[in-house]
Amino acid sequence: MSTTPSTPATPSIDPISKPPVGRPVGHAGARVTVSERSAFAVDGFIAVFVALVLLGLLAQRIIGLATSHVDEPSPGDLTFIVTMILAAALVLSSVVVIQPGETKVVQFFGRYVGTARRSGLSMLLPLTTKRSVSVRVNNFETNVLKVNDADGNPVEIAAIIVWQVADTAKAVFAVEAYKDFVKVQAEAALRHVATTHPYDDPDGHGESLRGSTDVVSGELATEVAERVRVAGVEILEVRISHLAYSPEIAQAMLQRQQASAIIAARSMIVDGAVGMVEMALQRLETKDIVVLDDERKAAMVSNLLVVLCSEAKASPVVNAGSLYH
Repeated sequence: MSTTPSTPATPSIDPISKPPVGRPVGHAGARVTVSERSAFAVDGFIAVFVALVLLGLLAQRIIGLATSHVDEPSPGDLTFIVTMILAAALVLSSVVVIQPGETKVVQFFGRYVGTARRSGLSMLLPLTTKRSVSVRVNNFETNVLKVNDADGNPVEIAAIIVWQVADTAKAVFAVEAYKDFVKVQAEAALRHVATTHPYDDPDGHGESLRGSTDVVSGELATEVAERVRVAGVEILEVRISHLAYSPEIAQAMLQRQQASAIIAARSMIVDGAVGMVEMALQRLETKDIVVLDDERKAAMVSNLLVVLCSEAKASPVVNAGSLYH
């Protein structure tokens, strides 16, 4: 009986599915999803009063033992003394002072239990660690970044970012260092927004970095806010503080701007000169001062345009002859 050797089955490998375009690649389960909540807190003066009462009872027992002339205190007395000392120390250790504009992020053996925002003397949960997080308004100026605008021209740009911590739990636990995180993400957003607009729009019909500062600042604020939302930070304002061409093309761009300004000025001068010539001819004909044929009108128009459009001061020449000589 012949047997055919069986071929080992090839394990089927599922193709790795590519992530959707525009979505981040990573492990979503590893992200810290925590939100701020209020921590248990009472008036700190109550805690101080309780600690003083405990210390008073302790002092009363010690004085009583000292005046009773007992050689050795009883186990009950020792237990009472130790208990009062530990209770007073526990109560005093839970008392914290919170300055205006600051919060305390409270952890109980590593577990987040809440955030205390009430300023002044407060008593929090005992045996907890308290980390101060400022909720004051912060601002910083990014470094001067060298990027290419939408036309490919190298430009230098910087911005001022005004921000504030809105969720203290996310700021502490969701990112490693929220202040550095905000700075890096702000510069990344500034680079991206600067590459989507040209530095200048000669036609004046589109958006540009120089001509549409408010629009660019709004787009930049929206993108920065979206990037730092994971850190519990909100963006209050973003303003461009520095904008210029890079030194290697600054001179060429300056010449182009000067040429555009000269052309615009010349166009305005010509429009005004043509209007003045037209007005002069109409008034001469209306008042019937002199009758000119087409050739003399052309000569007069030419002379007036030369006088009105010339950069140098015109020198008049008196015609001592007749109109045709």
